[in-house]
Amino acid sequence: VQLQASGGGLVQAGGSLRVSCAASGRTLSSYVMGWFRQAPGKEREFVAYIHWSGGMTAYQDSVQGRFTISRDNAKSTVYLQMNSLKPEDTAVYYCAAVPAGSGHYSYTHGPAYVYWGQGTLVTVSS
Repeated sequence: VQLQASGGGLVQAGGSLRVSCAASGRTLSSYVMGWFRQAPGKEREFVAYIHWSGGMTAYQDSVQGRFTISRDNAKSTVYLQMNSLKPEDTAVYYCAAVPAGSGHYSYTHGPAYVYWGQGTLVTVSS
């Protein structure tokens, strides 16, 4: 699976941005897709995930209610719609994928994922 993240940019606090993750190489119907982020000087952290089949989602507490993860089957693309952005949301955002049911880690943990995109930078100015 190849993942290509895009859509990052500079936005003011309170604004919105949507980042995308285009997937290729495999049928994703049995995959879990995740978004993670890494701020300067900080460790990578979980943001959200979605089960491609069924659409079940989960979010980090700090983004719950502001971010929405979704997928487009026809485009093999996962989106992260980010609203009410805050300066602390500034980070490089990475998408990741793993076959559902594989491994022993929770999908909120980076090691659960096998495939990673290259990241897209989101900067929120105050």
